[in-house]
Amino acid sequence: MDWHQLPLEQRLQQLLPELIQLRRHLHAHPELSGQEHRTAALVAGELRRWGWQVREAVGRTGVVAELGPQGAPLVALRVDMDALPIEERTDLPWASTHQGLMHACGHDIHTTVGLGVAALLGSVPERLNARVRLLFQPAEETAQGAGWMRGDGAMDGVRALFGVHVFPSIPVGRVGVRCGSLTAAAGELEIEVLGESGHGARPHQSTDAIWIAARVVSGLQEAISRRLDPLHPVVVSFGRIEGGKAFNVIADHVRLLGTVRCLDPDVHHRLPGWIEDTVQGLCRGHGGEARVHYRRIAPPVHNDPALTRLVAQAASDLLGESQLEWLEQPSLGAEDFAELLEGCRGTMFRLGVAGPQGCTPLHSNTFSPDEDCLAVGVRVLSLSLLRWMASPC
Repeated sequence: MDWHQLPLEQRLQQLLPELIQLRRHLHAHPELSGQEHRTAALVAGELRRWGWQVREAVGRTGVVAELGPQGAPLVALRVDMDALPIEERTDLPWASTHQGLMHACGHDIHTTVGLGVAALLGSVPERLNARVRLLFQPAEETAQGAGWMRGDGAMDGVRALFGVHVFPSIPVGRVGVRCGSLTAAAGELEIEVLGESGHGARPHQSTDAIWIAARVVSGLQEAISRRLDPLHPVVVSFGRIEGGKAFNVIADHVRLLGTVRCLDPDVHHRLPGWIEDTVQGLCRGHGGEARVHYRRIAPPVHNDPALTRLVAQAASDLLGESQLEWLEQPSLGAEDFAELLEGCRGTMFRLGVAGPQGCTPLHSNTFSPDEDCLAVGVRVLSLSLLRWMASPC
């Protein structure tokens, strides 16, 4: 399937001003995970306008749309819609109008790219040799939305799934692809350290939970480097610590909250038990106790080689071979796109968004992707879907 055999580039150029305005509207009106009601309503309205069959409230606030011949092989594209609890500091005219909320991970870009694909494919329905399903997913940031949508049947019958995520370290106009592991498995870790309170002047008469918690934080890092295989890296990072009631009272309770990342599925499966044993040993060794709670957030994203090569060829043909980057290393970031791959082959690529002045990292309050990425994402995904339809793999 040749991009230039169809009037898609001309249609895209006509569509781009509208897509930019849609993206800026979405950026100015972010909604948290599970609360994407207005975003979903806007998405559903645009999809119907472009001729798609739409189902709303799939996976709570998700939207599913379909187009193409009934009974034909089914291919899907997933994009996410939710924002983050971050106060925006970009000073852009279309900056967030909701205090404390921001699209700091590019999901407004993803949603707009999905709508662009819908508009292009909706303009050539007679050329669709397969049925296309678009998944506009809520709650990716909390790693819940993919499970919600799967539970509502959003992946039923899907033979291949495509996805995209913005990447601030890649210049706009380029895309990154990788076969195999793309992102890490992730877990949420909560540790409660239990001691015995006492007077700050006589710590020997108490069991200092803060001191033990400090040993847990450092001891886990030391144990990772000496007790786990360095060829299967594991990262444990604590982002929150709570404990103590007064400056002169030994704390009897400390709560640690953190995240765990790894690339190997077997290691991911064993980690909860290993962390439990390690933390209990550290606490008992210093006279305290512990309660450990581990929640698996998402498995690793594994990119199917054939589908990845299909995307790579589409990107190379559209953008030029020099604009295609084969990524050497996976990311230790997590992505619940992986939940949708259970029983289904799929691939996700990285969309370059860094402008001439660069781009701050994801989840930064000054994150500002170059909007030229919209056309790139729409082109690569549209051609990838069309080529899959021509020869399902």
